[in-house]
Amino acid sequence: MKTFPLFIGIALAACPLLHAQSTNYANFIRQKQLPTGVVWDMPVNTVGEGLSPLAINPGGAQFELWTVNNVTAASYLLESRYVGAYVPMANVTITSEDPYAVIPRTRADRPYTVSVAVDGLKTNDPNAPAAATMVNFLRHVQSYGATGTGLGLNRTQATLLMNDPITTNGGHTYSFAINSVPGTNRAKVRGEERFSVFSLEDYQAPELQLSSQFIQIWPVADATIAGMTPGQLVRFKLPSVTLTFNDLYPDSHTYAQVYKGSPQLGKSGTIVPGSSIVINDTVPQSRVLTLVDYDAAFTDDGTWTMEILTKTPFGLERLNYVSFVLDRTIQMNASVTTTE
Repeated sequence: MKTFPLFIGIALAACPLLHAQSTNYANFIRQKQLPTGVVWDMPVNTVGEGLSPLAINPGGAQFELWTVNNVTAASYLLESRYVGAYVPMANVTITSEDPYAVIPRTRADRPYTVSVAVDGLKTNDPNAPAAATMVNFLRHVQSYGATGTGLGLNRTQATLLMNDPITTNGGHTYSFAINSVPGTNRAKVRGEERFSVFSLEDYQAPELQLSSQFIQIWPVADATIAGMTPGQLVRFKLPSVTLTFNDLYPDSHTYAQVYKGSPQLGKSGTIVPGSSIVINDTVPQSRVLTLVDYDAAFTDDGTWTMEILTKTPFGLERLNYVSFVLDRTIQMNASVTTTE
């Protein structure tokens, strides 16, 4: 079988890698020749294009964009495309409220959107084979477990939730108000949802993935305040307080603030020294902080509120609070007598 004198330019501008890569990641494109199974890896930069190192056989070729963390050695398949002479083309893009672009991600309680662009379908030819008139759109979900991060995940164990045919060219949009990652506590699920477009099997090539992308789902954070009880009367020195933060979002700033008065959403207060945590990571984090010698944050006596706030791409939210009464006034009862 002869080989097409055809070379494919690999454009990275359309990949989710753009805008967010750093020196912590190395990237390469893996080309798999069909039907021979020959594999070739080509290192690539975060922006640009290059010619495929191998010519495209009549059976086509699969191109996979991989990124590898230079510190942890964790590898991620970011994009997959099948290229051939007689197959449709497709592109899957996932967007959420989080602008992080290395791997799309969102929180367990937030919506996201999947856009599918299809081209090359023969819609007006009654004699065209089925593989030329339709592609299949698939949705898979998989949990990372209670504390997992996706490392070492066996993606063949993912659950298929949807298999819809697409028979028209152009853009197709799917909006999801909430994820479907398995888990009893919906606020605490962590895992991923993968969306793929597959061609149909025909005489020239088997069923192949034309495009695929996944979004990571991370749990909603929570926090506790220990060492201070609601309504507690505090005299003189404020007690040691322990703040426990669970599942802080990978892009978040979490801190404790205090203000005079009863709890009030949206009220701006004074950040307690030593309570601020900034997370800039790829996975959620948990922390424990102990606050001591923070009396200077309280200017006078009365009812005070301590809140734990977290700021994420989804907004500023309160995780917990406690109100107490501060009375540092020293009262002296005495009498004065004289003898004449």
